[in-house]
Amino acid sequence: MATRVLIADGQGFYRRGIRAALESALHDIEVLEADCLDMTLARLDHEPDIDVCLVDLHMPGLLSINLLQDIVALYPHTHFAVLSASMTRADVLAALAAGLHGFICKLQSDDEVIQAISDLISGRIYVPLSMTVAPSGFCGEVPNRDQGRRLLPTASFEFKSHAQDPRAGDLDRLTKRQREVLSLIAEGLPNKEIARRLNISEATTKIHAGALMRALGVRNRTEAAVLLRGWLGEQCP
Repeated sequence: MATRVLIADGQGFYRRGIRAALESALHDIEVLEADCLDMTLARLDHEPDIDVCLVDLHMPGLLSINLLQDIVALYPHTHFAVLSASMTRADVLAALAAGLHGFICKLQSDDEVIQAISDLISGRIYVPLSMTVAPSGFCGEVPNRDQGRRLLPTASFEFKSHAQDPRAGDLDRLTKRQREVLSLIAEGLPNKEIARRLNISEATTKIHAGALMRALGVRNRTEAAVLLRGWLGEQCP
């Protein structure tokens, strides 16, 4: 059976480049693509046996490392790794602390990226070689790629966002699927019924609900529903 790799990145040129390199270098591999959070979740739900998923945190719809951590928990048989143009030590540690199998920098050479994905396919942790040397005074644990999966003891690091601070109530920050989920939340429907109506899994519904609440800066489903009713000019109950 072919190894299946999902590349989730908003840049089509980069996705196609990785795909071509993988198909040229590795045998028995099937490469899938997704350009936003909605498509990524749809692929993970409906495409069987995805072995590795590479995720760009800045693709449309993906708002934080915390949201990616939720996704990782839903698909325990898939090895996830971050794709990023930055490569700070804090970013790498944040990805590992969130339970991901690795961190790939977009500035690495083709050979390094191929080796990274090969490691991920084999179930090993991958971090760029420059990140495996601890700086002076560093007291944390640097993962050993030749051992099994190991998580760091702290998850206190956060990725730096390159987006502007969102305005509360800005529907434009939501993906199409998130707006659909929000509309049904406002109708008072539970996740199970929303999933049935949208023909997605209940787990995926929870991810979309969590993502839209983070985007809107609300604490719960009730606040999200109230905001939507306000936008529609309805009087709050």
